[in-house]
Amino acid sequence: MLKISTVSLEEINNTVYIPDPNASFLRKLWAFSGPGALVAVGYMDPGNWITSIQGGALYSYLLLSVILISSLIAMLLQAMCVKIGVVTGMDLAQATKSMVGKKISFCLWISTELAIIATEIAEVIGSAVALNLLFDIPLLIGVLLTVFDVVILLILMKFGFRKIEAIVFCLIATIFIIFAYEVLRASPELSDIINGFIPRTDIFTASIKGHDSALVIALGIVGATVMPHNLYLHSSIVQTRKYDRQNRTSLKDAIKYATIDSNIQLSFSFIINCLLLILGAALFYGNDPDNLGRFTQLYDALKDPHMVGPVASSIMATLFAVALLASGQNATITGTLTGQIVMEGFIHLSIPLWARRIISRGLAVTPVILCIYIWGDKENIVENLLIYTQVFLSIALPISMIPLILVTSNKKIMKEFVNCKLTIILGWIATISLIILNLQLIYEVISSLY
Repeated sequence: MLKISTVSLEEINNTVYIPDPNASFLRKLWAFSGPGALVAVGYMDPGNWITSIQGGALYSYLLLSVILISSLIAMLLQAMCVKIGVVTGMDLAQATKSMVGKKISFCLWISTELAIIATEIAEVIGSAVALNLLFDIPLLIGVLLTVFDVVILLILMKFGFRKIEAIVFCLIATIFIIFAYEVLRASPELSDIINGFIPRTDIFTASIKGHDSALVIALGIVGATVMPHNLYLHSSIVQTRKYDRQNRTSLKDAIKYATIDSNIQLSFSFIINCLLLILGAALFYGNDPDNLGRFTQLYDALKDPHMVGPVASSIMATLFAVALLASGQNATITGTLTGQIVMEGFIHLSIPLWARRIISRGLAVTPVILCIYIWGDKENIVENLLIYTQVFLSIALPISMIPLILVTSNKKIMKEFVNCKLTIILGWIATISLIILNLQLIYEVISSLY
């Protein structure tokens, strides 16, 4: 039944106990650890995988600087999300709704839902490709099977939110270990990696005929790294902790430990995305650009004993496919929760989680099925679609960033917790820079049509 909800995700809001104020630093940090892991999942979903692998395969370590800058921006924005949730008791959607009218709220809801669908498409494609690699299931059937992951979500929700956080963190750690080992086996050049973190103007000009330019891949990395839906998600799930909503010291502690949790988890996602790009560069850069940098090619390369050694080749490829499947399923949880948050926050509409899951996944699989129907059951076709969804996320990102900065910079709303001048300046620099780059990308796309 449809209903009105005034508390963000009220079924889990204010449900996780925290220690008393005199507890040790580590006990407090442990109590607030968890939401950061769910947020970090969005920074290492299949969309991140393909853009990072493609970036390394086509342009070597050039785009490592983009991952670094994107991750720093993500930490800044997620810290703002923590403050909104803790200080106002609202998520970003609710806070934005309180500042604008119904018509603007509805438009923002539509744009955010499209961003969630773009994220879901990445999860669908990643999971379908993983099933194809592991069990030789045709892509179309794999896409259809992803519809049934609603069962996984409903089972996990019965465990309680704290256990979900633990499961997600274990999966993140597993992915990290797998790719750290695979990169070590690939033996990349350390000096080239270090130079890759230095921003260069080549990002704006580099291109390979017949392939996406470095700018397109760079914006895909930004869209895959700083994901719009995570801004809404974090501002809500940070409120799951039972801190004293009326006590100044309690609010400061909540902001402090939730921000530390966020930064630790985002550091993990930063390292994983760097490992993916490094792996793509080490295995594929300099080879035939028409046959590199995709999930299938990376899977085949990891099966090659000449690439990773005779012993490692027997398990490396399988581990890669398992990690890809886990990544897609991981992001399923956060995508569904975010959909509920923005629907309740922007238009005050709530539906059961299972219904929300079926609707969002149904909207996501449709374009993938059409893509396969029109162009065939080919990995390169659906993976191209995946890259363009990440570029769309980059274009949609400022729509969420602007209200986030406005709310957290408003002293009437945030009181003593308002953004400092440096944070405001950095936030606007990031937003304006992203808008300019998106406009340049749109201009390039339109120019290429004539």
